[in-house]
Amino acid sequence: MHGVPSPTQHEVLVFHATGAGGRALEKLAAGGFLAGVLDLTTTELADELVGGVLSAGPDRLTAAGRAGVPQVVAPGALDMVNFGPRESVPERFAERHLLVHNPTVTLMRTTAEEMAVLGTTIGQKLAAARGPAAVLWPLGGVSAVDAPGGPFHDPDADRAGLASLRTALAGGAVELREVDAHVNDPAFAVAAADHLHRLITAQDRAQGRSPALA
Repeated sequence: MHGVPSPTQHEVLVFHATGAGGRALEKLAAGGFLAGVLDLTTTELADELVGGVLSAGPDRLTAAGRAGVPQVVAPGALDMVNFGPRESVPERFAERHLLVHNPTVTLMRTTAEEMAVLGTTIGQKLAAARGPAAVLWPLGGVSAVDAPGGPFHDPDADRAGLASLRTALAGGAVELREVDAHVNDPAFAVAAADHLHRLITAQDRAQGRSPALA
């Protein structure tokens, strides 16, 4: 999901990471309609890279940066590529780690090599942002099935993504915070929302606007 934190300050819009949701988010960010972006589920990038069915296109994760909109990004569900029913998965992926989520959704675990490319992609896109940006990386797992004991739990693959992201952001203005929590933990959600609030408030003050009252 994507949106702006704290309904006491901003109207919250939610975008599901289904390809269409990511494209809608990018369009609204480009149009100047968003005060900030809490981009917690970036799985559409994995579909774009590997060939899944929920890609939002190559421009995903670029509009907020071009528009100078504050953004906090996380690697939510970056461990998976989305397909339809099991029989619809391309033959070239027959030997990959697949999870039949339900009769209409099959998930494929991203490899360490793919996670490394995704980490670099996120880093490069955010490094080009004209506004404040940060990445929060949950060390406890990036999806509901990427937790200890879960079917997609692969710490080596996740570390590969984090390492390449760290390299891509080195020396730049984008902050990378490693959070000792799972992506679905309430503590992670609060940390991400609070961080976005700080970025929005700081930008408002820098531009001479009165920050919204908490």
